[in-house]
Amino acid sequence: MKMNFNRMYGLFLRHFFLIKGSFPRILDLIYWPSIQIILWGFISKFFSTYSDYYNNTVGVILTCAILYDFLFRSSISFNMLFLEEIWSRNFSNLFIAPMRISEIITSLVFTALVRTLIGLVPAILLTSPLFGISILNLGLPLFLLFLSLYIFGITLGLFVSAGLLRFGPSFENIAWSSLFLLAPLGCIYYPIEILPELFQNLAKALPLVFIFDEARNILVNNTFDLKNILYAFYLNAIYLIIGVLLFYYSFFQARKKGSLINIGE
Repeated sequence: MKMNFNRMYGLFLRHFFLIKGSFPRILDLIYWPSIQIILWGFISKFFSTYSDYYNNTVGVILTCAILYDFLFRSSISFNMLFLEEIWSRNFSNLFIAPMRISEIITSLVFTALVRTLIGLVPAILLTSPLFGISILNLGLPLFLLFLSLYIFGITLGLFVSAGLLRFGPSFENIAWSSLFLLAPLGCIYYPIEILPELFQNLAKALPLVFIFDEARNILVNNTFDLKNILYAFYLNAIYLIIGVLLFYYSFFQARKKGSLINIGE
């Protein structure tokens, strides 16, 4: 059976109008990324004064901060959209519509992108006048980096959403902490060699290492290694498939136990 575009578009509009009609929601989306980027901008500017490890310390750290925030916002946006359905006790209504799981996931994926861009674009625009840095200097590879990060962010969102289906709203704290747990292994601001050998082996199982290593490689060495990006996409594909399967499994288990109706209680 084919997916119904109108149902997916309807769910997208529901969340879009929730954002559009609420100034506090828009402010929240813009405020945190902007503050984060400004904070890291001044920190990296301080580092550039007292360190010669990077020729362009501000550019490297600030670019990695923007990329990481994009990853964080994409994952959190997916989770927040899912939680909105739980908090409003609307989750069971989606299946009365009826909507298929694939339609819900697809709609939330595109809606999460809109939420992410609303928050991150203003922050990116601030970096040029404040710090003289433009992430667009990464050129064409920037699109591949963003795409890979977005896929991983959505994958994490699927993992957390599967947990919400299985354990209920009590699992929502994991939505906020999942990326913070992975950040040290992601080698966002430093090369993988900084980690102990045991952690290096664990880090290599994450696409983040290859994504951020390539970002630094472009900025520091002015070279682009497609192998890193392709390997990151390869790992992303594996985790995405696992995430989708886990989401389906958690859904059917919740439906079997009858907890879908009470998930918002």
